[in-house]
Amino acid sequence: MSGLGASPNNKCLVVFDGYADPCLDNLEAGNIEVAFSRRLSADERIKRLVELATIPKNIIVVSDDKEIRFFVRSCGAKSMSVEDFLGAQERRRTSGKTPAPETELSYTQMHKINEELKKLWLS
Repeated sequence: MSGLGASPNNKCLVVFDGYADPCLDNLEAGNIEVAFSRRLSADERIKRLVELATIPKNIIVVSDDKEIRFFVRSCGAKSMSVEDFLGAQERRRTSGKTPAPETELSYTQMHKINEELKKLWLS
């Protein structure tokens, strides 16, 4: 879990739907806190937390729910998908270098490139 908060001053809050066992509710471990939404949905709790934040630009919400991500950005906070978040964590753990993104070409693009190369090489 190292790197989740990137700094000991950053806080990470994980929100789950429903109720927890009383000994688990609002559990904290270092800079990671776990909370349960109780009567609200986790989505509604996240929305309220972002909406009531004094400095929303300092908040990043990680979710694949497009509605949550749109709402969060409309409040001035940042959002990212789970895949992007995990990818960022992986890049931080590896040598500090950001790997070049893999690109895939469509068949049409490959065909056009091959035709251009044929013209250059076979002329």
